[in-house]
Amino acid sequence: MSTKKTKTPNIDIGIAEADRKKIVAGLSALLADSYTLYLMTHNFHWNVKGPQFNSLHNMFMGQYTEQWNALDMIAERIRALGFPAPGTYKEFVKLASIKEVEGVPSADDMIRHLVAAQEATARTARKLFPVVDAADDQPTADLLTQRLEVHEKTAWMLRSLLED
Repeated sequence: MSTKKTKTPNIDIGIAEADRKKIVAGLSALLADSYTLYLMTHNFHWNVKGPQFNSLHNMFMGQYTEQWNALDMIAERIRALGFPAPGTYKEFVKLASIKEVEGVPSADDMIRHLVAAQEATARTARKLFPVVDAADDQPTADLLTQRLEVHEKTAWMLRSLLED
């Protein structure tokens, strides 16, 4: 009995490999920012204290749950474009524009850090649009639009907590 290896067929979805590589580089940065934001939000959920504890604890849980689900969508888009998704802390630290927060900040500082991280993630997503548009990649454009809507709205809601 002979064992015959089958070669994986080349990807032919109407987007050139060079364009897919550029898109994947941007999506990998978005995945890294998104994961860093997820981890920051979950950390703050665990460690928030003070008079706003209950409302922030619940708000952060809703945010990190939404972010967790988004990670899968971003990683699966990378895979659909034919490349491996980054998936280690080492890769995420290298790719992310968001820096980890050390220690346990006050509740208001947690909110400030999250506003900055939400906005950074939105900027990372927005930077990818010219590449996606040039490649005529509507599924990635749709994903980016969805992510932008969430990050911009969440940043606004968090900022509102700091206003007098």
